[in-house]
Amino acid sequence: MNLEGSKVIIFGGTSGIGLATASLAAQAGANVVIVGRDPARLAGALAQLPRGTTGTNVDAGDPAAVAEFFRQSGAFDHLVLSISSGGGAGAFAKLDIQGLKKPIEGKLLAQLSAAQLSLGTLAANGSITFVTAASARAAFPGTVGLAAINGALNAAAATLALELKPRRVNVVSPGIVETPIWSRFPEEQRRNLLEREAHALPVGRVGQPGEVAQAIIMLMDNGFMTGAIIDCDGGARVK
Repeated sequence: MNLEGSKVIIFGGTSGIGLATASLAAQAGANVVIVGRDPARLAGALAQLPRGTTGTNVDAGDPAAVAEFFRQSGAFDHLVLSISSGGGAGAFAKLDIQGLKKPIEGKLLAQLSAAQLSLGTLAANGSITFVTAASARAAFPGTVGLAAINGALNAAAATLALELKPRRVNVVSPGIVETPIWSRFPEEQRRNLLEREAHALPVGRVGQPGEVAQAIIMLMDNGFMTGAIIDCDGGARVK
């Protein structure tokens, strides 16, 4: 895949899937800009990425700051939105419905807002890729809140592909991926959780950030794909 000379902006590019996407995009020849709200994490990510990659501290939940970021960044070709605030999981009978406001704002609204604010500088033949989750299209107990949030982004993609044409709008929907988000669990619990999920998948293992990044890069590179949802989930929807 060849992104030589293109400019790629990745929100959530300081960790996990976003960081892996930044690395692959840079290797494919892109001029990469990563965006994140944590200064320490941003510095750590830039230290791992190829020379020439740049980064900016922006809170995706602050529309004024995002608008100013795009104004200063200027014209670019591809936008990747790997933004999430966490939260939203739990059995429905006990789910804090009001508590869903934070993940709705931190993922659904943040991704849609960033996409909208990018339109003044996103190339006419550019692309937007949303990163959602397999909970939107597969039945996992305890993920009703997550399914609603990610499902809304999935549902928006086709309409956006029509409204924003000839720009392309796509979605990558990852399953269980071994990212730093799992580090909030004690090591033994983390290992047991991932092993349990691995046994339930047709591929027999959880995913790696680079595998999801490959799907994102493909959508940037392939000018004939729009309105698509790519399931990169180890077979979660067919198990």
